[in-house]
Amino acid sequence: MLKAVLFDMDGVIVDTEPLHRKAYFKMFHDVDISVDEDLYTSFTGQSTINICRRIVNHFQLNYTPEYLVKQKRLHFKYLFDNDTDLQLIDGVLDLIKNYFNNGLKLVVASSASMPNIDRIFERFDLNQYFMGKFSGADLKESKPHPEIFEKASEHTGFSKSECMVIEDSTNGILASHRAGIFCVGFKSPHSSNQDYSKADMVILNFNDIYFNEALHLV
Repeated sequence: MLKAVLFDMDGVIVDTEPLHRKAYFKMFHDVDISVDEDLYTSFTGQSTINICRRIVNHFQLNYTPEYLVKQKRLHFKYLFDNDTDLQLIDGVLDLIKNYFNNGLKLVVASSASMPNIDRIFERFDLNQYFMGKFSGADLKESKPHPEIFEKASEHTGFSKSECMVIEDSTNGILASHRAGIFCVGFKSPHSSNQDYSKADMVILNFNDIYFNEALHLV
């Protein structure tokens, strides 16, 4: 029976992708590289440092990955404070409240940095609903490695068989699959060209996984 839900953040809780995209492409411009759509799409669900390592290797840059991370985060912080595109995904706040009010333990497990997770949670007043927050940027491995979901499920105090992941990206779904945790693939309009084949269930609308529907999925 379901006892805990592990939420991805970007593309599931909040639509930060437009801001991340703008920040990444400003950083790409800073270091004078041209990143095509196929390469950019392949980054979805990975931590910023691992993306920047790939960029440095792919383009044989003389910059360090850490420098690229710093530039990208400076752009993102400015956009976060000044861009009007940032908003919660439609219906997710009602889903979070539905789970919380029915006693499920909620944890966020995101590839975003912890400062960015904290900014989102403070801006939208989400801390009251979640018992824990995990950032892939603080871990040794990045999605699609299962480490973040293994740690997040352990934090709930329940077994993996009592947990469920909600993800929208290929890498996140693979991470959940490799962790052995039931995964709901959310086909977000903000996450294109993602592979949902490893998800245990695919939804277009959060109404499909409200408490009464989700309780016996795992």
